[in-house]
Order: sequence, then C-alpha cells, then structure tokens
Amino acid sequence: MSVGAGLGAKVIAQALKDQGVEYVFGIVGVPVIELGGAIQEAGIHFIGCRNEQAAAYAAGAIGYMTGTPGVCVVVSGPGVVHALAGLANAQENCWPMIVIGGASDQMLNSRGAFQESPQVEFARPYVKYAAQFDSLERVPFYVEKAIRMATYGRPGAVYLDLPGNFVNKAPNEKLLERVPRALPPPISLADPAQIRKACDLLRSAERPLVIVGKGCAYGNGGKQAQRLVETLNLPYLPTPMGKGCIPDDHPNSIAPGRSTALKSADVVVLCGARLNWILHFGLPPRFRKDVKIIQIDVCPEVFGDNVPPAATLCGQASAVLEQLSDAVEKEKVAPRKRDDEWWKLLDAKVSKNRNANLELASDRSTPMNYYVVFSEIQSFLENGYKDAIISTEGANTLDIGRTILENYLPKHRLDAGTYGTMGVGLGFALAAAVLYPKKQILCIEGDSAFGFSGMEVETACRYNLNNITFIVVNNSGIGVGVPHSGETPEERAKGGVPVTSLSAKDQAHYENVITGFGGKGFYVESPDDIQPALREAVAHPRPCLINIIIDPFSGRKKQEFGWLSRAEDPDAAPEPSKSNL
Repeated sequence: MSVGAGLGAKVIAQALKDQGVEYVFGIVGVPVIELGGAIQEAGIHFIGCRNEQAAAYAAGAIGYMTGTPGVCVVVSGPGVVHALAGLANAQENCWPMIVIGGASDQMLNSRGAFQESPQVEFARPYVKYAAQFDSLERVPFYVEKAIRMATYGRPGAVYLDLPGNFVNKAPNEKLLERVPRALPPPISLADPAQIRKACDLLRSAERPLVIVGKGCAYGNGGKQAQRLVETLNLPYLPTPMGKGCIPDDHPNSIAPGRSTALKSADVVVLCGARLNWILHFGLPPRFRKDVKIIQIDVCPEVFGDNVPPAATLCGQASAVLEQLSDAVEKEKVAPRKRDDEWWKLLDAKVSKNRNANLELASDRSTPMNYYVVFSEIQSFLENGYKDAIISTEGANTLDIGRTILENYLPKHRLDAGTYGTMGVGLGFALAAAVLYPKKQILCIEGDSAFGFSGMEVETACRYNLNNITFIVVNNSGIGVGVPHSGETPEERAKGGVPVTSLSAKDQAHYENVITGFGGKGFYVESPDDIQPALREAVAHPRPCLINIIIDPFSGRKKQEFGWLSRAEDPDAAPEPSKSNL
C-alpha cells in the first residue's frame, strides 16, 4: 500500500511518467513523502534506500544502463547535500540522471525555514542544468527539459528543486501545461572528410590500437566496434567500463598487455573514452610522443584535451563506427596480419602477463591472495553466468578484479569510474537487480568500500532483490591491511589504531550483517570454499553475502604503469595521488 499522494505530487509523478521515467530511488520525508506515494500510484518503480548517496548512485547507474534518466528523490537540506555525490558521479561519468530535491515552502524563503538551503546553487557545479519549479502548472515543462538536458549531447546530471508548498497544492487545470514526451537524442554522423583522414591514418599505421570506452557502451556501439576490429584485425583495449563492448575473451583483446600497447601504438582509435587519468592523459611516457589519435566522441568540446587529435569523428558511437567500418571496406584498407611484428609483440606480452596471473592464482595457501579469489570467481562465471553484471569497488579489489574478471556484454561492468567514487557499488547493484531481475548480480567490494553503504543490503532484502550476491574481499584494511590493528604496544605507543586499518578478520563478520535482514551469510577462508559458496548463494531464495578472508598484505603484482602511478620523468607534471580508490 502506498502513502497517499497530494494533488501537486500527482502532477509531478505524472510528468515523470509521461516522459518515460520507470525507476525512482530515494528516501522520503518532509516535504517529499507524498511524492513517493504519487510515484508508486503512477506505476513507476520506487526503491527506498537507506542513504541518499546510494539512491543517487543507483539512479545514475539506471541512466547509464537504459539511456533514460534514473530519478532520485530526496528531502531538503542535508538530503540534497548527500545526493550531490551521486550528481557529481553521474556528471563525471556522463550518465543521465535527475535529482528532485524537496525545498522549503516558497513563502518561508529567507525566514530560516526548516532545512532551508540554497539547493540550486549547491547543485549547479555538478550538473548540466539546475532549476527550481516556479509554479506547479509548469512542472511538465521542467521535467521534459530535464530529460532532454540529461540525454542530449554528452549525457549528464540534472537537479530540480521542489518547493514544499507545491506537494499538496491543487493545480490550476486551465494553466497546467501539456508537454509531449521528449524526442530521443538526435543521432549525428562524423564529417566525411574526417572519416577519410581516419582511413588514411589506419592504412599507414604500423602499430594501430583501438581503445573502447564506456561512452561506446552507452552509445550502443559494441557491435560496430567489433566489426571495425575484425575487419582490420586490430588489437583492442577496453577501459574499465568499456569491458564487454567487445567480449573480453575475443582473440583481439590485448588487455593483459595494456601498458605495452599504450606506450607502443602509433595510431589509436579512441572510441567513447577520454584522455584523462584513466588513460594517463595520452602523454609520454605512457604513450608515444608522436601518437596519432583518431577520436570518436559525441562531445566536440573534448577534442584536443591533452593531445590534439589527428582526426575528429564527432557523433554517436554506433553511427560513427558504422561510418568508419564502411569506409575502410570501401577504401580497401588492408587488415593486419596476425604474424606481423606488432601482433607478435602484443601476443608475447599478453601471454607473459596471463601466465604471471595464473602463477599467483595457483598459490592456494591461506590466508589467500587476491588472484586466487578472483580466479575462483571467474571460473564460476564461466560456467553458466557469463551474462552476470559485475559491480565492483575498492582499491586492490577494484584494480585486480579489472584484470581477471571478464565481461562479455556491454554495460555489464559497473565500477568506481571516472570520478573514482567509493561507496557506489551497492547502489549500482540495486539498480542492476531492479533492471535485470533474471540476471545474476555480483557486487564485489573491498571491506573498506563495503563500509560506505553496507546498510543497503537491507534494501536488497526488503525489495526481494534475490539475484544479488554481495562479496566482501576482506583484507582488514584500506588498501593494505594491518593484522591485529592497534593491539601491539608499538601501535598503542603511536596513538592507537593505524589510519589504514579496519577490524581484524576474527572481528569482522560482515556476513552477519545480511542475516539480520533475512538474507544468508557465508564466511570463507579457503579457495576450495569460494565456488561452493557462490553456487549456494545464487541458488538461495534471498540475497546473500560472502565474506572472503584474504591476507592483509596481499597486493597486486608489480605493474609497468599502474592506474595512478606517477610519471617516470621527474620534471613531468605529477599525476593525482591514489586517494580513495
């Protein structure tokens, strides 16, 4: 049974329904509690979360996976402040979402009303568009505009401010605007002259490389990217959330040889990815000084960031890749031979790194290392769950998981993303489970990451999101763990618990969190118990959590170029330090 809805709330809910919104996340309270009820009455899915941040992360993930903005409804003041994290995350990841924040009654502005805050100003730095409803009758206008702003051009976040006195106000039916549903985002094609230039670059390239980013996934360009790769027999590298656009087990994937590919390629087709920190800004020593970039992006303003492109292909990923594939076939650009010098170099590096991962995974001693844990999870996925959606976050949990856990479908990997946000994993998992109730969702968390939003396991249990299995990879710390934290005389002399430590394994029974809400928990200390726990968890009729204990000092193997390692050149501009990734 839903909460009764005020007349104004029904206007807002109907406007969302008319614009095709299907999923709303949030936490209700004054002044938006009636809006939650109206949303349910309108036939829109409403998922009430335990924290506004998680709700906003979930709404952003829905926008990414569907192309239609997810909506987050929050209360005034602190509720909006908490939701800013989700707005910023969606904006940086270029995901369409809308936050509707309750606000003080208009007639109480500047009088010190309950939770009165300049909320539009709060949101503006983190969104494409922010506005307050100026009348109840114009709500449909603002909602339609919000949908267009969130989805047209480069997708992003929108904030709408809802004065509390609108919620129960009766609209003037004569003045109530009727606004048709926003048209789908227009599809644009690249300049044919730039397509010809890209063909010439690929024809002359000695060491070409395709990089597939999450923009390609969002733009539904996976099949077209695979066509280009196969037509020219090109090596390709996915970014973390570009994984699955082309299946990770495709023979042209050179992901294990990432560093060698980046620093050696002379021509790079950059599809739906940006030359930011994730790709080392496209600069030496990670890339060649003379690298030529063929950049495919829906947003022309990013062309030239850090590296001037040799060809600018502006448009929607699927359409532009189709153009480019048609052109290379028409121009008879010759495919690469698998036995040429470039492929031999990459194949050798891929083989070497895969063998190194296998060697680390073969160590089945306890406490376990990361590699054996992820290898066991990967083996499980290969046997019947290749369409699973993986939501993952943490430090080593995230980074090592990227190298071992494979994806075979686009938009099936959700992680900390461009903003490097901690706390997103459970919200993402909720969104995926609601959207795909018949798919398995693995939410793989470091123990630190789980702490940011761990109470959302209650949300999963309350809504019977039984297709989620939460996995906590527990090393008793932030980054590298510290066994027996704060218990030695030396630690006490230094002032107590080390700043990177969390509860030791015998104290941190995260599996018990979910049992309190009717789910099932598993405590795992041996590699032999990982897959049995996974099989039991996915077959269980309630959400489950597996707490996997690993060696606190387990880490990743030495990387030639880590995601956030500094430049080798001491005079080069420093890269950001590893903060809360």
